[in-house]
Amino acid sequence: MQPSVTRWKTTTAILLRTTALSLLAAVAAAGVGAGPALAADGNVAWTVRTASNSYGEARSSYSYNVNPGGSVEDAMVVANRGPAPLTLSVYAADGFTTGAGQLDLLTKDKKSVAIGAWAKPNAGSVVVQPGKTAQVPFKISVPDNATPGDYVGGILTTLTQSDQAEGVNVDRRLGIRIKMRVGGDLKPNLAIEDLHVKYAGPSNPFSKGDATITYTVHNVGNAALSGQQAVSVSGPFGLLRVRAKDIAAPPELLPGESWKVTVPLHGVAPVVSLAATATLTPLLTDASGSTTPLKPVQVTAHGWALPWLLVLVLVVLIAVLVGAFLYRRRNRTQRKAREDARVRDAVEQALRGQEPPTS
Repeated sequence: MQPSVTRWKTTTAILLRTTALSLLAAVAAAGVGAGPALAADGNVAWTVRTASNSYGEARSSYSYNVNPGGSVEDAMVVANRGPAPLTLSVYAADGFTTGAGQLDLLTKDKKSVAIGAWAKPNAGSVVVQPGKTAQVPFKISVPDNATPGDYVGGILTTLTQSDQAEGVNVDRRLGIRIKMRVGGDLKPNLAIEDLHVKYAGPSNPFSKGDATITYTVHNVGNAALSGQQAVSVSGPFGLLRVRAKDIAAPPELLPGESWKVTVPLHGVAPVVSLAATATLTPLLTDASGSTTPLKPVQVTAHGWALPWLLVLVLVVLIAVLVGAFLYRRRNRTQRKAREDARVRDAVEQALRGQEPPTS
């Protein structure tokens, strides 16, 4: 996952009705933070950045490798760009991947169980004078029984103000991401789940149609992973294969997270039976930023690709043939029944000593 500096804005209305909307900082929430993040509204403005220390200078986010039971101490620098003293709340929160594929952090009312619970700022708030900076130290203590693998969260500053015109309280959040790898057995693994293929073809049985392949990428390991995807469909014995082009990579998923994928394929022949194959190559990023491809995962599912007009013609033809067969069979049965009746009459008359009637 690339380093990022993020900003969020949440609006809480009266009667406990809550709405949330995200703001962009210097870059998009899941992008690379080139400098300090800025929150500004009217005469309120402040920035946050990482402190310069033994972990490095001008870092765009925090990144650590810690063993279970270990701890790290670091700091965030808050600068007041406004004309008045600024009092900000400070807290840590767990991170998660949004439906848009970006990193976000839990709001303060949500319970964190990892970095948000392990990271503790030295104080719950900080006061920064106009034009000044203040350093906010924090410590992350990893429990002895922490599961090895990757964790993502963040350290946040927040400012709550009342908007009298709208009758709401506005909570502005500005924070920096924390990525931590807890030492132990690293088991990176992605799975492809719920693979399905659907086909939609034209009325012309000799024209090609469209196939839609859907599946879920699930991070079932303990490392944050992205991946390269490849999708294809083919007829029986691998004939008439069509491959998808330019499939966007899923976002880097944290352990346990899932991502739904939909891939359209055009120019697929209606070959009655389709085989859809999805191949996923997990990509593992280390602390230096280099990416290593892992063993690919491949799953195949089957679906129908029927030329419906031809199927309709075949159904009608079969219905006609079956009807003709049943009609001839019924006629034969009726003729046989009449013949059997004449034979029975002849036998009965013979037994009575009468001459059989002439036909």
